[in-house]
Amino acid sequence: METTLLRFGIDIGGTGIKAGVVDHENHILGQAYVPTGAQRAWQQVIPDIAKAAQEALQSAGLCGDAIGSAGVGCPGTIDAKTGTVVYSNNLNWKDVPLEQALRRLLDVPVRISNDANCAALGEVCAGAAKGLQNVFMLTLGTGVGSGIILNGKIFEGGGPGGAEFGHTLLVENGERCTCGRRGCLESYASATALIRQARRAAEAQPDSLLCTLCEGDLSRMNGRIPFQAARQGDPAALQVVQTYTAHLAAGIANAVNIFRPQAVLLSGGISKEGAYLTDPLTERVKQEVFGGAASFLPEIRTAQLGNNAGLLGAANLF
Repeated sequence: METTLLRFGIDIGGTGIKAGVVDHENHILGQAYVPTGAQRAWQQVIPDIAKAAQEALQSAGLCGDAIGSAGVGCPGTIDAKTGTVVYSNNLNWKDVPLEQALRRLLDVPVRISNDANCAALGEVCAGAAKGLQNVFMLTLGTGVGSGIILNGKIFEGGGPGGAEFGHTLLVENGERCTCGRRGCLESYASATALIRQARRAAEAQPDSLLCTLCEGDLSRMNGRIPFQAARQGDPAALQVVQTYTAHLAAGIANAVNIFRPQAVLLSGGISKEGAYLTDPLTERVKQEVFGGAASFLPEIRTAQLGNNAGLLGAANLF
């Protein structure tokens, strides 16, 4: 394969499939989106993945011989060595030979990885961590996804299912996690966890701004309201945000002690709080990591690429 050839980057989600044509300066030349239809069998979904790639090619005004490879980010437990989706709850897939099936349809070499891994690689190649070699990234959404880049490459562990930092223990016998375990980082640092904590505080303090911004309906609580109320000095919200920040900082400190990355990246909706989140996180992490302020402290940054991170990272699997 000549290095001048372009690459497909494909990001599979439970709702939609996003494909792009990416050049070697990480410019997206054309994009396409198709619904996933995850209720269908994988044999029906994979042709639509190829369809999205072909539509991205048309969007770029190019033909198939311009493409030299296809990288794919997929949610779930991925065996990158065999190109198999071992298990994906989002897609209802088990032991799906994704790489092999797409290679037949696209007629180019294909590599796959977990979607959070691809998002982290995308930020290293073209985003908030461009130029760095060792980066730890957390995606703060419904759950907590993680991506680890060591020496410029995705670290996946010794086998499928590695590098799932959201499912490391934070509080023994703590809140129940979606994985079935109690006390995972995900059950304290996800947007879902923040909303749960905020609802409890609003219920206990119905006169709080936290409750007022929900108009008294706790089902309307979201991840923005606690920060919005905290910025206005609401005591209940300040306590929620401080507790959430403490939990997240503890998880980050654990990762820093293990990997000592050059930077820690945060993505997902909560990361949009910017410095209001990262400044107190930085101070807490400085206090908690081994060696404290005398040790190497990575900068905590927010991701830059948004929804394009996974696509760009996938393209860079080659």
